[in-house]
This record gives sequence, structure tokens and C-alpha cells, in this order.
Amino acid sequence: MDTQNLSARRRARSGVAGGNPHSDVRSGVVHDNTRHASRFTVIGNHLAQNGALSGLAIGLAVHIQSLPTGAPADIKALSARFPEGTRRIASALRELEAHGYLRREVKRLPNGRIITRTISCNQPGATREHQSGATREHQQPADPAPPPPPPPRKKRALPPVPRPSYPSPALVQQATDLLAGLRRVDPRLLLSACDTAHLAPGVAAWLERDVPPGAVRHALTTDLPPEDLHRPAALLAYRLTAQLPPPPAFRAPAPPPPPPRHELRNCDGCDRAFRAPGPDTRCRDCRDT
Repeated sequence: MDTQNLSARRRARSGVAGGNPHSDVRSGVVHDNTRHASRFTVIGNHLAQNGALSGLAIGLAVHIQSLPTGAPADIKALSARFPEGTRRIASALRELEAHGYLRREVKRLPNGRIITRTISCNQPGATREHQSGATREHQQPADPAPPPPPPPRKKRALPPVPRPSYPSPALVQQATDLLAGLRRVDPRLLLSACDTAHLAPGVAAWLERDVPPGAVRHALTTDLPPEDLHRPAALLAYRLTAQLPPPPAFRAPAPPPPPPRHELRNCDGCDRAFRAPGPDTRCRDCRDT
């Protein structure tokens, strides 16, 4: 009898004796899987079987997660890669953003150029502490966390104050200095930086109407109640509004305010950052074409 080669590898056995391991499956999907050794990406079932996402959104998420760091993943690059148009791809990317699988950040480079960076999240909401929790199962348990502090009382907003017709920086700074000096008249009128910023336009409106700073200080600090002032900023805001003097009879017209500066948004056609009023979702170049 021949001697067997003990160093030879054993051949893999079939899962079920007699041939086909899936012979008992009558219907549905049957997996014929082979383990990957290279060029593969791990995708969670929370993405692959997500019932709230469209098939295009799931496919784009899988494709983006398989890209190397630094690869382009904007609307223009994805439209060149897939047959779907820019509108469907832009809609699918918005789905991924709404569910946390994608974030797009607008960055300004040192040379002034504005770019958009795409951040892919394979587990939305997960943290490094959660991912490494399995390695700390056998460590000594930490001390119990202290109870959370009671929720603070929500501070009521201050009453509105008048606004100057033309809030020049010098006028606003003069109003800020006047408010900061009220504590020398009455220590109860010590204001925070937030309260001072809220009240400064109201004082500037008085100064713009040719009211001397001493008269403004007198109107704000005279006949104060004798008891403690719980919200001195609210009392000053009321006096600035209720006792606002009329404008002078003859006054040169104030220059118009600067035009509004609209917020940055991403174009649905080329993914370029632009500014525009209203509900526009495309830049001027894409609208023209």
C-alpha cells in the first residue's frame, strides 16, 4: 500500500454531501460567494438594505465609499461616470446628505478660492468610542457617570431697540462706550458684552438725532427703581424705545445701506459655490446653458 503525502493540503468539502449545497432552496436569492482577498469595500446592511433611500442613492453611496481619498465625487464627476443626468444625481446626493451618509463643506483657500469638499460617512452617527468599545469589554469598568445637570432656564429675549438710519462704525463705537460707562453712574447697570451689543444700536439712534451723550446718559440713569434690577438691559431697552426723541427738522439724507450679502450655496448643475437671492439652485452659467 502506498504511503500518503501528509504535507499535501486537503481539498475543500462541499457544504452538503452529494453535490449542490443549495439543492434544497426552492425560490429566492441564492448566494455563490467567494472570499475577497484584495480590492474590496465593506458596506453595512444599514446602507445596502435602507428602505428610505432610492436605488440610485444607495449605488452612489457604495461607489463613493469605494473611492480613494482625494478622488472627485462632485455632481460633474459622477455625471461623467454614470448614465443618470445631473438632476437625478443631485437629488440622490441630497438623499444621502439627509440620512447622514454624505456631508459637503464649503472651504475658502488662502488664495481666496472657494472649494467644496465631500465627506463620506460609512456609519452615520457612529463615533470612535462606539467602534472601539469591543476592545474595552474586559477592562476595569469606569466610575459611574455623574447625573446630568438640570436644564438651565431659557433666558427671555430683550425687547427690540431703535436702529440708526446709517450705523457708521464710529457712531456704534461711541454708543458702546456710553453703555460701558453706565456702571460708573449706577453699579447695577453693569452690562454683559451680549447686552451691550443689543443696546448699542438704540443708543446710536439717539446720538444720530443730535442728542448729546450726557443727555442720553441722563435719560437712562435717572429715576431708576430703588430695588434690585433683575434685568437692567431690558429696562434700558424699554427706555431707549419709549423715550426716543424725534429726528431733527432739517437733516441731510442718509446714504443708502450696503446691498445684502446672500449666503453661499452649491449649484445643482456643476456643484460650484455661488451666491444668489431667492430659491435659485443653479449658478448663472448653468442657468444660461
